[in-house]
Amino acid sequence: MSASAPRVRQKWRPRIGLIVASALALVACLPLGSVIFFRIYDHQLVRQTEAELIALSAAVAARISADLTASTPVGLRLGPAVRVGEANADGLAPILPRLDLATDAILPPRPDALPAIGSSPLADLGRRLTPELAAIRAATLAGFRVLDTDGVVVAGAGEVGQSLAHLPEVAGALAGEYRSVLRQRNSKRPIPALDSISRGADIRVFVALPVAVDGRVAAVVYASRTPANALKQLYQERYKVGLALLSVLAATTIIGFVFHRTITRPVRALIARTRAIADGDRAALQPLAHHGTAEFAQLSQSFLDMAASLAARSEYVATFAAHVSHELKSPLTAISGAAELLADDVTDPTMTPAQRATFIAGIQANADRLGALVGRLRDLARAETMPTAGACRPAEVVEALRAERPDVTIEATGDLGNCVAMSAETLALVLGHLVDNAAAAGAGRVATSAVQEGDRLFMVVADDGPGISPANRAKIFDPFFTTRRADGGTGMGLAIARAMVATHRGSLDLVDGGKGASFRIVLPMADAAN
Repeated sequence: MSASAPRVRQKWRPRIGLIVASALALVACLPLGSVIFFRIYDHQLVRQTEAELIALSAAVAARISADLTASTPVGLRLGPAVRVGEANADGLAPILPRLDLATDAILPPRPDALPAIGSSPLADLGRRLTPELAAIRAATLAGFRVLDTDGVVVAGAGEVGQSLAHLPEVAGALAGEYRSVLRQRNSKRPIPALDSISRGADIRVFVALPVAVDGRVAAVVYASRTPANALKQLYQERYKVGLALLSVLAATTIIGFVFHRTITRPVRALIARTRAIADGDRAALQPLAHHGTAEFAQLSQSFLDMAASLAARSEYVATFAAHVSHELKSPLTAISGAAELLADDVTDPTMTPAQRATFIAGIQANADRLGALVGRLRDLARAETMPTAGACRPAEVVEALRAERPDVTIEATGDLGNCVAMSAETLALVLGHLVDNAAAAGAGRVATSAVQEGDRLFMVVADDGPGISPANRAKIFDPFFTTRRADGGTGMGLAIARAMVATHRGSLDLVDGGKGASFRIVLPMADAAN
């Protein structure tokens, strides 16, 4: 009983349909996945807005510092030392953006200003700066306020004369440090629906920069602006975005249909076909109705070739078994009959010595034939499973045959010196079978010639015997077919020789060659086999 086929280790594996569906879902979700990009982009916009406010505030602060240095107002009180940046290797102290949309808390909207007591010593400066700040606001959309050292607004749109000292960013600037915060934006306009996806959609950036005079705080520039919002533009183009999304879904559907037609359906059909063939349905040995791709067509054809080869092999084994049983039955019947007659003669001796000797000789002859048949069957099995390693030069094998068979003239011509992919022992067995058959048929000369064509060597072995009759030419390679059964022939020699050559990816055929029998052997060259 033959061993069962190895089983594939059972574990979870994704189906092709699942992989295709996942890939298509990923493609379909790419537009939605771009929201992550918008989130990162919003962060960069916040940083950009803070950097622009720092630059504008620094310009305004320089303007205020120059005015206060040139003409110090009466009652001006300087605050703590200014510490807004760290000096680098070039001696500069840049103020870098610090806000992080991912980690910094978004504070509530900016509280209203509180009443202030008394007048500010920077009131005149504030009146001079108000037109300039209005012009800057109109050009940059940034709101500016100038505060004195008590946190009282002296210039800006509204809130002049009121205090913002209670704001944490202003308090930090009054202490001599640069501060920036994110606050929810007060807006009278409706917020677009898509803005709810982004944390940066409804915020405003506030920066507070101290103005330095003699290295101490003389005023504070308080600026704010709403950063640009990528999702706002997306919302404004929502109809175009919807059309693009529908286009993506349509393209995804088309891709899914193509995948189904070219991959999923052929795979399922091929699986169903393999199961049908495994169940013994010979009608399933037909090409698929739809292959989808060239690779699946090749795979299907390879599978059909393999299945057809296995089916042919199965039929060959069944036919071969029938032949074997027939060939073994005849000598066994003869042996059994002779043995019964000899056994009867023991109890009732009526057989002459000559008759007894004839029966014993028949038993011996049939036993020898059984032994020869068993030996040939073993040789055939070994020929079909023998190793294919090795290489040799046919000229050397022919020379060895000449020494072993001096009764036959063996001639050699052509490219027999080239190396073929077959061991010398195997080639000697193949050529030996042909020479033995030629000698048994009465031939006295065997001519061996060879011609190399590409990666193959074509050898022709021809004898000068009587040849093979037309009626027997189609059957000489059939196992157990022989015209010399009376002489002990088993009819296995040529079958064994052909099996040996086929194992080495070659062929052995009978060809027309004149008077005697001619055989053509095709073998791969040693270099081609490697």
